[in-house]
Amino acid sequence: MREILIINTGGTFNKIYDHIGGELEVESGSKALVEISVKWQCSFEIINIIGKDSLDMDDSDRSQLLNTINLSKIRDIIIVHGTDTMEITAKYLADAKLHHNIILTGAMVPYSIDPVEATANLAMAYGYIQNIQDSGVYISMSGIVDKYENITKDRVLGRFVKIEDV
Repeated sequence: MREILIINTGGTFNKIYDHIGGELEVESGSKALVEISVKWQCSFEIINIIGKDSLDMDDSDRSQLLNTINLSKIRDIIIVHGTDTMEITAKYLADAKLHHNIILTGAMVPYSIDPVEATANLAMAYGYIQNIQDSGVYISMSGIVDKYENITKDRVLGRFVKIEDV
């Protein structure tokens, strides 16, 4: 049975409504991840780091993510990340020339509001990571999974697309 590390960095995927402040905020735990992944037939570990909207992430956060990956003995890694800077983080990790299978995923609608997109994206990443032949950095969003350099966020359509479709 493959062992999978899920690194939760925050992002819209994890946002919940603060009924006192009236805003969406990044939940500090991993409630959504546990609810989805508890049904999986594999050994997995969840680590919560950073806990930010990806627009607030910087290279020191990416360095923390890289250090977390380097300290892990687990080769298969899914990173839950905000969609706005997912591509920047993917390139940052790819430039580090890691020998891991890494898939970044997230959601444009919080799991707490509508769990369908978040569940679909995470489930696709989970299925794909078990079949990766070449280590590298991938993105799993909007019904597609591919190497990070082949996928981009289309801000007009509000979804991720293959570069060739832009």
